Amino acid sequence: MHPLPGFTPDGVLPPGEYTMTLDELEESILVLGPGQPWDHPVWDAAWRQVLVRNLRVMAGQLHQVGIHDIFVDGSFVEDKDHPNDIDGYFVCDPFRFASGQLEQDLNRIDPAKCWTWDHRARRPHRGYPKRQLPMWHAYRVELYPHYSGLVAGVDAHGNELEFPAWFRQRRTNGAAKGIVRIAT
Repeated sequence: MHPLPGFTPDGVLPPGEYTMTLDELEESILVLGPGQPWDHPVWDAAWRQVLVRNLRVMAGQLHQVGIHDIFVDGSFVEDKDHPNDIDGYFVCDPFRFASGQLEQDLNRIDPAKCWTWDHRARRPHRGYPKRQLPMWHAYRVELYPHYSGLVAGVDAHGNELEFPAWFRQRRTNGAAKGIVRIAT
């Protein structure tokens, strides 16, 4: 097992890329909680296990279509008792994505047929201000495609960032933070 370091005082993983299998992720502080259970009495390990099981389904589907570079981030990899979901990205071929072939291949094997990144497919969810993609509604996991040149966001200075850089910084202040790479 590849143990994760503890959370920083800001509640994030220290900067770096931490490679873990899904089994290791299930046994890590990201699911079981940091320290002893009595140190974090409201840590929702059961919910975090559900999220990892759902991630396992989606990662398995990505593997079936030949995608193996998957990264997870968001509140799931923070010192937050009950994260809303798992956010992440995967590396893919830009032509396969742009042609729609990737979406077709994934929906062919997904019972929920929820693989799309079309903003028009977003739907509201009670109690959430942001409209969510179908994959979020089905799995509470959002995995975005990434290829070189695809902009995911901007830094504090307005510079465009691709997913690898965007997901390795805090959105609030741009400070560096860690990310988990799913090992196959």
